[in-house]
Amino acid sequence: MDNIDTLLQGVKEFNIDLDQNQIRKFAIYKKLLKEWNKKINITAITDDVEIDIKHFLDSLTPITSGLFSENARVIDIGTGGGFPGLPLKIFNENLNISLLDSLNKRIVFLKELINILELQGIEAIHGRAEDLGRNPQYREKYDVCISRAVASLNTLSEYCIPFVKLGGHFISMKGPNVEDEVREAEKAIGILGGRIIDIRTMKIPQSNIVHSLIIVEKTSETATKYPRVGGNPKKNPL
Repeated sequence: MDNIDTLLQGVKEFNIDLDQNQIRKFAIYKKLLKEWNKKINITAITDDVEIDIKHFLDSLTPITSGLFSENARVIDIGTGGGFPGLPLKIFNENLNISLLDSLNKRIVFLKELINILELQGIEAIHGRAEDLGRNPQYREKYDVCISRAVASLNTLSEYCIPFVKLGGHFISMKGPNVEDEVREAEKAIGILGGRIIDIRTMKIPQSNIVHSLIIVEKTSETATKYPRVGGNPKKNPL
């Protein structure tokens, strides 16, 4: 069983404890992540301590927002190795989680992991956000859309806000200096039906790493022409 001592120390800073079942699942997660990473590119982070800090603890920081109520429906855009959606699910198994990624190899890994961990109420979906955001099965169906994806906030907002139901929230997990990015994205967020209600600066436990949580509330329905397809959200941000 892989060592997750750094994670166990770190969660104390959130004033939470993990039970034996959760500890077991995080250890299995780490073990499989490292094994699969030798076959396919999932993460550049492979050190035990760094996985605990930069993947597991970072993924759990959004619980401090208070937005992850029991049975909330959550979609994680550009999930990669399952971050942050899968750690959030292990922490609160009542959440209904969708993990979305455009690389099918990662989805195969996540499906295998979900099966081994015997998790219910979670799905791994192969697809592009700009396509699924127009699909009635997913559009405006989620209480929370969250993303650690590497894209500018104005682009990311067009990918994510269409998934959020009225009154729900989009959480963008970013680095420490977000002022310029937020300013550039305010117009796009408004066009898409949202408004920024909070920007939280978070120190990841057991480290000196500082990240930001940009929290957007969905205040009106997103116009049907968004998200634009054909790569336009990235090529021509709103």
